[in-house]
Amino acid sequence: MHRRNWLIQIRSKSKMTQNEVSKKAGISRSGYSNIEIGARNPSVESAQKIAKVLGFNWTIFLKSVASI
Repeated sequence: MHRRNWLIQIRSKSKMTQNEVSKKAGISRSGYSNIEIGARNPSVESAQKIAKVLGFNWTIFLKSVASI
């Protein structure tokens, strides 16, 4: 399990809670939390939704998976 500190930092800078991000992205809070802590990888669709909410390029998820 590899914690996605970059995702936590982006969310913190956006001043949003996990609950707020998950609601706006249309995914469960527990699912979003599992993505942040690295317990699961997001689908392409979920990665795109999270990135849209937080304002970054969704392909960063692919880069973080490739570096594991």
